[in-house]
Amino acid sequence: MTNDKKWIVHYPDEVSVSIGQEFKSLQSYLREAAEKHPEKVALHFMGKEMTYQEVYQEALRFAYQLQRLGVEKGDRVAIMLPNTPQSVICYYGALFAGAVVVQTNPLYVEREIEHQMKDSGAKVIVCLDLLFPRVEKVRNRTNLEHVIVTGIKDYLPFPKNVIYPFIQKKEHGVVIKVKDDDYTHSFKTLLATGKEEIEEPPIDPKEDLALLQYTGGTTGPAKGVMLTHFNLVTNTRQCIHWSYKMKRGEERILGVLPFFHVYGMTIVMNFAIMHIAKMIILPKFQPKEVLKTIEKHRITLFPGAPTMYVGLINEPSISKYDLSSIEVCLSGSAPLPLEVQQKFEELSGGKLVEGYGLTETSPVAIATPIWGKRKEGSIGIPWPDTDAAILSPETEEEAKPGEIGELMVKGPQVMKGYWNLPEETNATFHDGWLLTGDMGYMDEDGYFYIVDRKKDMIIAGGFNIYPREIEEVLYEHEAIQEAAVIGVPDPYRGETVKAFVVLKEEKEVDEKELEDYCRKHLAAYKVPRIFEFRDELPKSMVGKILRRVLVEEEENKLKEQEIKEGS
Repeated sequence: MTNDKKWIVHYPDEVSVSIGQEFKSLQSYLREAAEKHPEKVALHFMGKEMTYQEVYQEALRFAYQLQRLGVEKGDRVAIMLPNTPQSVICYYGALFAGAVVVQTNPLYVEREIEHQMKDSGAKVIVCLDLLFPRVEKVRNRTNLEHVIVTGIKDYLPFPKNVIYPFIQKKEHGVVIKVKDDDYTHSFKTLLATGKEEIEEPPIDPKEDLALLQYTGGTTGPAKGVMLTHFNLVTNTRQCIHWSYKMKRGEERILGVLPFFHVYGMTIVMNFAIMHIAKMIILPKFQPKEVLKTIEKHRITLFPGAPTMYVGLINEPSISKYDLSSIEVCLSGSAPLPLEVQQKFEELSGGKLVEGYGLTETSPVAIATPIWGKRKEGSIGIPWPDTDAAILSPETEEEAKPGEIGELMVKGPQVMKGYWNLPEETNATFHDGWLLTGDMGYMDEDGYFYIVDRKKDMIIAGGFNIYPREIEEVLYEHEAIQEAAVIGVPDPYRGETVKAFVVLKEEKEVDEKELEDYCRKHLAAYKVPRIFEFRDELPKSMVGKILRRVLVEEEENKLKEQEIKEGS
């Protein structure tokens, strides 16, 4: 399959078609930062600051203790933490020890923790004290040999570290006390007794894994995506190259995207370390806290998710805050509504651009030029060294411009495969191209557009309907804050369109008004037949609206109805 890469002419002069290759381990960039800029502040967390030298030293001490506990090259070390200094130290420390990091969502329930630990074969897990009881319940059914426990208070300055346990008890009704034994260890104690002299195993960046990143598991158990040092190093370097106006050693990055998600890990944590930036870390997204942080720390780079920007522009107090320091916002993990993009740029004065990627691409493959040509509704153009094409469902050949098919990508950031799943790995590739599962098209200029997930497409009365198109229309309505569209069973049409909407504060609109509005902007067969008003929509930790949860709710309602009718 050939591709003439029409998009290259739209690269700004400062962006090269190829950035070359660096065959280095991911952790080597932390070492370089510490050696060249030891006193520079690497991170800020709730009043606590750490220099690059301090982060590097603590990562080495953690690596020393992992090796003392029996971790060898290639062993898996799970990290189940919110954004904290520990999440950075443990990530790089595990890599220094030669381990493969397994990022584990702190929201996981016991069943999900058990699956991930069993599937990855993780030998060690680092978890927050509040999560320790969950891990303990499944430990005996996994390969875990050691649990390392830490708390938010471990990295708080005085007097916050003294006060925090009382806040924790008030919020969660419990204070977890962990007793050290042969299997359970205090992170704080391990670091205090750790050494900085370690035997760092040799790394082959192209072959050796740095990360097992589990996908969301929307169609079954979560799969472990195998990402090498080369994959992650390259994608971070591509991001730095794309953001060419961001000055090395001078930027202040807001770290509110979770680091346990590959998007936050690459675009915030790895980017910051490699670019010698200062990370201002927040453990969770709260609109007012984010606005305060942007103003106080003069944030210049704010990677986020669309729902974060939605939450901020709808925060009543936003006008009280000075957001003028923001230069660039990179949006990912879900489609960015045009109205949200325009409003946030107007409020901040910075650039907000959309990127596209997958866990399988480390994660970014395509993005809108930050200081170049934009196209409304487009996800942009492939990054340097990256190729993209549309696979025609009819011919299984490359589709013509404007023709809808499945988006495929190829590049140095594409995964090695799925952990222990060779058949699924083979099924995900087509002649060396990664099949994304997203339906879209390329225009005459080489700009790409996503119409929807292949599996989210609704077929109603023989028509193909893409939820994203309807959601875009709903987002433009002045009363709607959030929207999600799914297909629900219909005896006549096969499926029909249902829309879930969250209204803005003090705004009102009824079902009939929304239907009339949609009829003005959509073909009749695309207009939602059912509207459901909600106070909130189910979201992932990254802020991505989870359509699959809504689909499952509808399926359960249908089953309950069938049971009632049957009885």
